[in-house]
Amino acid sequence: MTTSSSSRTRSASDYSQLLAQIQEAGLMRRRHAYYWARISLLVLSFGAIWTAFVLIGDSWWQLVVAALLGLVVTQFGFLGHDAAHQQIFSSRAWNEWTARLMSGVFAGLSYGWWSHKHNRHHNKPNQEGKDPDIGPGVLAFTPSQGRSKAGAPQWFRRRQGYLFFPLLLLEGLNLHYESLRTLAQRPALKHRRLEATIISARLIGCLAAVFVVLSPLRAVAFVVVQLGVFGVMLGASFAPAHKGMPLVPKDARIDFLRRQVLTSRNIRSGVVTDIAMGHLNYQVEHHLFPSMPSVSLRRAQPIVRAFCQEREIPYTETDLIESYRIVIRYLNAVGLGARDPFVCPMVQQLRT
Repeated sequence: MTTSSSSRTRSASDYSQLLAQIQEAGLMRRRHAYYWARISLLVLSFGAIWTAFVLIGDSWWQLVVAALLGLVVTQFGFLGHDAAHQQIFSSRAWNEWTARLMSGVFAGLSYGWWSHKHNRHHNKPNQEGKDPDIGPGVLAFTPSQGRSKAGAPQWFRRRQGYLFFPLLLLEGLNLHYESLRTLAQRPALKHRRLEATIISARLIGCLAAVFVVLSPLRAVAFVVVQLGVFGVMLGASFAPAHKGMPLVPKDARIDFLRRQVLTSRNIRSGVVTDIAMGHLNYQVEHHLFPSMPSVSLRRAQPIVRAFCQEREIPYTETDLIESYRIVIRYLNAVGLGARDPFVCPMVQQLRT
């Protein structure tokens, strides 16, 4: 057996051993009661918010309603995420339809668009040219993008770390746009017409209600606040997970266990943070076991952390504020054209 194949076998064995510990602890079991309670609570909250909207009428107090709506819609986004990862039900079809309805009816997002993009991210996190979450766009996420003259002006990129969180105010609008654009441009997308109908009805219906009940100025303010809260809450939950973590070169090969652990960051938290971030603050565990119910990730953390320590695999965990500082510093460094600001430890070891 060659050294390479021996290493792959050992790596696969490592993951199998960890998976066995997780299964023995019962952490892969479905949590039906939890999810039915969560779905029911969110649907009731959604209905209560729109009831309050009608009762309050044309008032600036509606901005409080808009903020609450943004928070609840964010939770529906997390719920759709869990269903898309097959976390809720044993049936794949039930999970897919739950994700499609939770995302489309309540959050106004396309399940088909998000699922395709997010699966690619999970397969190759932080790998240049393969992870869509670090692909070229308004912001430069990799050194090569930072050195490129294409895209945003250099003065913007030099300050992109500081501008990242203000830009999240526009992320809600961007997510709706990307959903609709994908539905319009990808005829082969499964259940495309149904999703387009659901999302269009949801977005148009909500906008119509807002502009019928409120004056034009208050209606615009309501939409801005709701989308702003939605974008910031989602973006602030996803950004600390991988931004500023090691990048993997396009052609590098790293085993599944180390790839997921080395490119992910956990956030130390309590119950409130767990809920606010949809339990995605346990990003290492989520990437290792994407079909694990999100509520079980907290219990999986000490098992995974101890396992990584035994095998000397770097396990990253920090507090929320420090994670945001890291993201800002990293994006500024990339924007200034720094080379390899964060190199994957495994890749560096292989180079050495």
